[in-house]
This record gives sequence, C-alpha cells and structure tokens, in this order.
Amino acid sequence: QVQLVESGGGLVQTGGSPRLSCAAPGRTFFRNNVGWFPQAPGKEREFVAGISWNGGSTKYADSVKGRFTITRDNAKNTVYLQMNSLSPEETAVYYCAAALSGTNSVPMSGYMYWGQGTQVTVSS
Repeated sequence: QVQLVESGGGLVQTGGSPRLSCAAPGRTFFRNNVGWFPQAPGKEREFVAGISWNGGSTKYADSVKGRFTITRDNAKNTVYLQMNSLSPEETAVYYCAAALSGTNSVPMSGYMYWGQGTQVTVSS
C-alpha cells in the first residue's frame, strides 16, 4: 500500500503558475509510474500528466502540453506538477496517483494508489 499526499494547491489568478507536489510519507514509490488527475466540479476525473519510474518518459494530455511539466525527485520521494498559464476552467481538485507499473503506458485503471487531492482554484 502506498499512501500519497498532495500539496501546493490554493487560490491563484488567471495565468498563474502553481507547483503541486505529491509525496509518499514513509514509503518509496521510485518503482511506480505517477500521474496527475484533476477533477472539476460535476466532471469526471481526467488524466493530465504521467511520469515513468525514473523520469525518463513523460506523457501529457493535449490540453496541457507546453504548459504543464511533470518531474520527479526519487531521492526526495516526491513528484511535482508545474502548471503555467492556468485558466478558470482548470479549477479542480488535483489528485496524484501511483501505478503498479513503472512504465508510462498505463491506462487510468492501472493507477492503484490515490491521494486525497489538493484544491486549485483559478480566479478570473
């Protein structure tokens, strides 16, 4: 079992650039692919970014390519999501999740461990 804790959310202005963090206190997840999944009010959770176990491969949804960057520091047991140029439509609870697989070819159903989420609110 891997418990994940997200942080870094809050209220930002349109065009803001928050950085989210995903940590696994007391455990390591250096073998796991980790992804980020925002869930906006009334909408389904969706994939926006994923990173392979060693950071060698990243994957992004088309809607965030060029604006979001996912990285990881396995020495700190933390995965980051740098978000730039946010719009109010991206207001959501952002969840991180870890898959059993370390590769970057993981369907959403392959993410087994989820955090509680961190709220990101983008004001207009």
